Amino acid sequence: MLAKVISAAVVGLEGQLVEVEVDISPGLPSTTIVGLPDTAVQESRERVRSAIRNAGCTFPMKRITVNLAPADLKKAGPAYDLPIAVSILLSSEQVAFDTSNTLFLGELSLDGSLRHTHGILPMMSLAKEKGLSPVFVPAVDAKEAALINGIKVIPVESLNQLISHLRGEALISPYVLEEDPFETAERADIGIDMAHIKGQEHAKRALEVAAAGAHNLIMSGPPGSGKTLMARSLPSILPKMTVDEALEATKIYSVSGMLPSDTSVIANRPFRSPHYTVSHVGLVGGGRWPRPGEISLSHRGVLFLDEFPEFGQSDLEVLRQPMEDKVVTITRAQGSVTFPANFMLVGAMNPCPCGYYSDPVKQCTCSLTAVSRYQKRISGPLLDRMDIFIEVPRIEYEKLADDRLGEKSETIRERVEAARSLQQNRFNGTKLTCNADMTPIEIRDFCQTDPSAQGLLQAAVRKLLLSARSFHHILKLSRTIADLDNAEIIGPNHIAEALQYRPRSPQ
Repeated sequence: MLAKVISAAVVGLEGQLVEVEVDISPGLPSTTIVGLPDTAVQESRERVRSAIRNAGCTFPMKRITVNLAPADLKKAGPAYDLPIAVSILLSSEQVAFDTSNTLFLGELSLDGSLRHTHGILPMMSLAKEKGLSPVFVPAVDAKEAALINGIKVIPVESLNQLISHLRGEALISPYVLEEDPFETAERADIGIDMAHIKGQEHAKRALEVAAAGAHNLIMSGPPGSGKTLMARSLPSILPKMTVDEALEATKIYSVSGMLPSDTSVIANRPFRSPHYTVSHVGLVGGGRWPRPGEISLSHRGVLFLDEFPEFGQSDLEVLRQPMEDKVVTITRAQGSVTFPANFMLVGAMNPCPCGYYSDPVKQCTCSLTAVSRYQKRISGPLLDRMDIFIEVPRIEYEKLADDRLGEKSETIRERVEAARSLQQNRFNGTKLTCNADMTPIEIRDFCQTDPSAQGLLQAAVRKLLLSARSFHHILKLSRTIADLDNAEIIGPNHIAEALQYRPRSPQ
């Protein structure tokens, strides 16, 4: 008898329907899985066999053929265990159930219990799009699955429990969220409060501007001046994510298998800080079965690259396209996969190999050639995509010894959230969420300047020999500074502050 059950695969960040077909025919006992399965899918034969027996049912000692359709889509991961087991039980007539509009997802243990499965959220989005309901998922993933409204989620603890449900002996109650996870999610321990950072008021102001508009930023200064400390305090002033942003981030972490076990939603903006020895695949994404890299894991958050020039040249250059397009496309022989990559890039670097070039106290031991070679590790086109450049000087003893605290992160975050609120209202009806996302079309519409500001901007373009991209970056940065001032029109003071964040000398 032939049986069919619907399951799903994840391609990139999108779900795709997979039809699990099982045919049991007379012959020597064997189980064959076809349809481009990977090793994890092939091994499901042993897991399914043991799970069915331990659930009190009989595993057919006949010739079993399992087909995962469409046959040209590669199948990866153990999420097909449950649909294969259900198909075998249907085909062997041990249960009878209409599965035409039902989705089954889950990995089986040998005792029949269901384990956590990666990628539940994108597969639930697919179920809603295709009108499939109910969806049977592992009980540990029910909270994540319920983030998608309008679908009946059936939490399954074990195969034995599911069999009782399918037979009508003991029905499983649908999972219902007791509270909205987006509303009840609390800000995690975000670490360093800016009040504890001594001095560096100019740099802290630049971080506030960067957070308000999601602008890219580079900090340069001698060792021990606080660059890394300030970068790690940046999450404390970032605004809370919107529901759509949280769903986007949660989907990425769900597919990557990095969603924390104690939460069903990524409520705080990601902060990723890979070491400069990170591999190309680890940074960008990819692999035999393409998975998101660090630049996608920092989507809607911060990608912090400490010791910026120490990263490989190819790794830095590959950031250029995602910084412009807000997505990264990974192409393999079997096709292309696109991952979102809308992140704030924050880089920290020393001005030279020894770190003390232009330091007023400690003498630099590097030759001019070494300094130039070190700074040129970051190419001009990449620097042209950065919005803010700030010098972080050494901190004087008087400031270090001062017991007074600075402005708290909570106060700064209130100003940042007010500026982001203005931007969300401005971009209502578009796909944009912040000023850094603006294209030249939106810049023309929303970056209106008064006559005196236009004159200052014109003089700056001519004197600093700014490219068209740099010109647009200054306007976007000025728009953010004006939003922090709650100003409708960009004034000369906003342009002047934005110009202060340009590099003072050629890199």
